[in-house]
Amino acid sequence: MGDSYASGTGAGSYQDGTAGNCWRSNNSYGEQVAARLRAKGRLGSFANVSCSGVETQELAAPFKGQPSQYEALKRNTDVVLLTIGTNNLKYAQYGGLCIQSDCTGAPTEAMLAKLPQMGSDVTGVLTEIKKRSPHARIVLVGYGRQVSTKANPAGATLDPVCGDGILTTEERAQGNKVADGIDATLRAAATKALYKGVNVTYVSPFSRPGTFDGHALCESGTPFLRGFDALAPGQEGQEAVFHPNQLGQTALASLVRV
Repeated sequence: MGDSYASGTGAGSYQDGTAGNCWRSNNSYGEQVAARLRAKGRLGSFANVSCSGVETQELAAPFKGQPSQYEALKRNTDVVLLTIGTNNLKYAQYGGLCIQSDCTGAPTEAMLAKLPQMGSDVTGVLTEIKKRSPHARIVLVGYGRQVSTKANPAGATLDPVCGDGILTTEERAQGNKVADGIDATLRAAATKALYKGVNVTYVSPFSRPGTFDGHALCESGTPFLRGFDALAPGQEGQEAVFHPNQLGQTALASLVRV
C-alpha cells in the first residue's frame, strides 16, 4: 500500500495499465519481498494496490481510477507493507523548487512546520489498517535521503541533477533536514500507533548502516535513485526524479523482514 515509493515509480518493469498513472513496478520493494516469501513457500496471496501520488486521506477513496486501497485489507490479512506521507507535504513540489529556484529559508521552514500533521495523519492510517485487518503486522517503510549533503566528489560521474547551479550545497543541507525530519516523524507515528495496540514496525533506510551509504544522488557510489536521467526521451519523466531505481528498491526490500 501507499505512494510512489511503494509502487516503485522510477524502478521500471511497470505492470499493465499502470505506467503513466500509478507506476506500479514489478521491481518495487513490495513485489520483491513478496517474491522472496513466495520462493520460501510462505506466501498465500499478495495484492499490490500502491499508487503514485496518493495522500493519506486518499487511501479511503478511489484514486486514479483504482479502488480505495483500504478495500484490499481483509480480516485475515497477515502483513501490510506501507509507504505513505510525503504527498501530504507536497514534497515533490518542494524538490522541484530546489532544482528550479531556491528552496532554502522559508520554503524549508514551511515543510518542517507540516511534519506534525503528517505524523498524525500517518498514525491515523495505521490505526485504520488495524481496524480492518486486526491480526496484520504492518511494516511502515521510510524514504531516506535523496541527495548528498556534501559538495560533488571530484572525478565522479554524476547525474546532471548534480550540476553547477542546480542544487547548491545549502539547498542540499536544508533538503536533508526535511528528509531527516520526515524519517523521525514517521518513526514517531509508528511508535504512537504501537502504543495504541497496532502491530507496526518502522523500517528506515538509515536503519542498517551501509545499505544506502554512498548511493544517494551526487555521491560517488552507484546511484540508488533517479535524477535527470528520468527526463530522457522514453523515460518516466519528472514523476520519477528523486525516486529509487531498481537498485534502490532492492535495497529497501533487503531492510524488510517479515
